[in-house]
Amino acid sequence: MSIEYPSLNLYIDGAWLGAEGRDTIEVIDPASGQTIGALPSATPADIDRALQSAMTSWPVWSGTPAAERGRIMKQAAEILRARKATIARILTWEEGKPLSEALVELENAASQIEWMAEEGRRGYGRIVPGPPGVRQNVLKRPIGVAAAFAPWNFPATTPARKLGASLAAGCCCILKGPEEAPATAIEIVRAFADAGVPRGVINLVFGMPAEISSHLIASPIIRKVSFTGSTTVGRKLAGLAAEAIKPITMELGGHAPVLIFDDIDVDKVVAQCIASKYRNAGQVCVSPTRFYVHENIYDTFTRSFATAAASLKIGPGLTEGTQMGPLATPRRLSTIDDMVADLRRTGARLLAGGERLDQPGNFFAPTVFSEIPNQANAMREEPFGPITLLLPFNDEDAVVEQANSTPYGLAAYGFTNDVSRQMRLSEELDVGMLGLNTFFINGPETPWGGVKESGYGSEGASEGLEAYQITRLVVQSDSS
Repeated sequence: MSIEYPSLNLYIDGAWLGAEGRDTIEVIDPASGQTIGALPSATPADIDRALQSAMTSWPVWSGTPAAERGRIMKQAAEILRARKATIARILTWEEGKPLSEALVELENAASQIEWMAEEGRRGYGRIVPGPPGVRQNVLKRPIGVAAAFAPWNFPATTPARKLGASLAAGCCCILKGPEEAPATAIEIVRAFADAGVPRGVINLVFGMPAEISSHLIASPIIRKVSFTGSTTVGRKLAGLAAEAIKPITMELGGHAPVLIFDDIDVDKVVAQCIASKYRNAGQVCVSPTRFYVHENIYDTFTRSFATAAASLKIGPGLTEGTQMGPLATPRRLSTIDDMVADLRRTGARLLAGGERLDQPGNFFAPTVFSEIPNQANAMREEPFGPITLLLPFNDEDAVVEQANSTPYGLAAYGFTNDVSRQMRLSEELDVGMLGLNTFFINGPETPWGGVKESGYGSEGASEGLEAYQITRLVVQSDSS
C-alpha cells in the first residue's frame, strides 16, 4: 500500500490554513532522516482567531443535547476506523513506531472517542435533601473552552482522548498538536470535522510550544488546561495555569518499576516484558524501566531477557516484520547516548545493545544493563527510550521501598501468583496505575493519570469527563 505524506495545515474556525504568510517547521522521517513535510506555525493572530472562534461556538455546542453530541462523536470514531489503514501508515512514517503498533493505536483512539460519546450522556448531577420548601440541585456543567497540549509519542491516542472528553462534556477545545508528528493529529481532527462537529468547536494549532502555551493559558477565554508531556514542561504550564487560576490536568513523566517474584513462569514473563519495554522504542510514559527481579530467578531471567532484546528486529516501522523502529528525534538519540555513557562510567554491566545502529535514521539498539549503581542517572531520570535496568532483590518490603524511591508515580507493575502479595502491592506501590501480571493498563473505561511528579488529575473514564465539568449548586425555594 503506497501513500503520500499529506499536506499539513492548521484548522481554525472551520477552515484548513496552509503555510501562506506563516513560518514553517520541517517534519522529519525518523527512519531516514529525510524531510517529508513543512508544517505551518500558527501566528499570534491565528491563536486569537482560534480563541474567538471557540468562545463564539461554546454556547451552541454546550447547548447541544448530549445525545446529539454523542452521535456526531461516534460518527467521527467510525470515520477513523474506515481510514485506519491509511492513517496508521502516516503515523508510522512521521513518528517511527512499527505499523502493527500504529494500527493498534488508531483503534484505541477510535475507542476512546466512542466511549466518551456514550459517557457524555451520563454527566449526572443529584438532588440533595433540604428543608421543607427548598430543593437543592447539584448540576454538572461544561467548564468552557479548553486548551489541550498533546505529545508526539502517541499522536492519535492522546488527541483523541483530550478531544473526546472535552467535546463529550460540552466544551470547545483548542488542541496544540505535536510538531514532530502533526499529520496524525490533523487526521484525527479531520475525522471530527467530517463527522459534522460545528466550526469553532475544535481548533488545531502548531508552532513554538512556549509561545502558544503562554498565549492560550493567559487568555480569559480558556477555562481548562490539559497537558501530556515531560515533567519539566509540566511544571512551567502548571505555573502558568496557577497564575491564571485555571484547573489543569497533567500526565507527566514516569519511571515505572516492575517487581518480578520467584513464583512466576520466567519465559512467559520475559516475553511480556520485552514486548512492553521496547514498544515504541521505549518512548512511552508508562514504559517499564526498572526491573526488580527476585534473586532466586535473577540470573535465569537476566540471560533470557538480554538474549531476547538482542534478537529483536530493528528497522523502519513500515518494513514488514519490524519489532522496534527508530527513536522519534535526533535529540532522543543524544539523550540515550548520554545515559548509556553515564551507566558505563558508573560501573553498570552492559548485557545487550548500548549503541546507535550504523544506518540512516534515529536507530538505537535495544539496551540492557545489570549491576546498576544507585548513583547512575538512569536510576533517577526517565530514560524514555530503549534502556532496561535489571536489579536483583530478596526482600519484599525493601523492594517496594526502592520502587517508590523516585519522584515519579505514574505506573508500576508486579508479577506474582501470590494473591496476598498482589493485595499488598496494590496498597503499597505509590502510583496512579498498577498492572499485576499484565502490562495492559490502558482502556477508554479506566482512568489514566499519576501521582507525585507524574502529575495530577485523570484522563479517560468518568474521571476524564469530570475534568471538563464544573459543579454548580442551585438552591430553589417555593416562596419569595
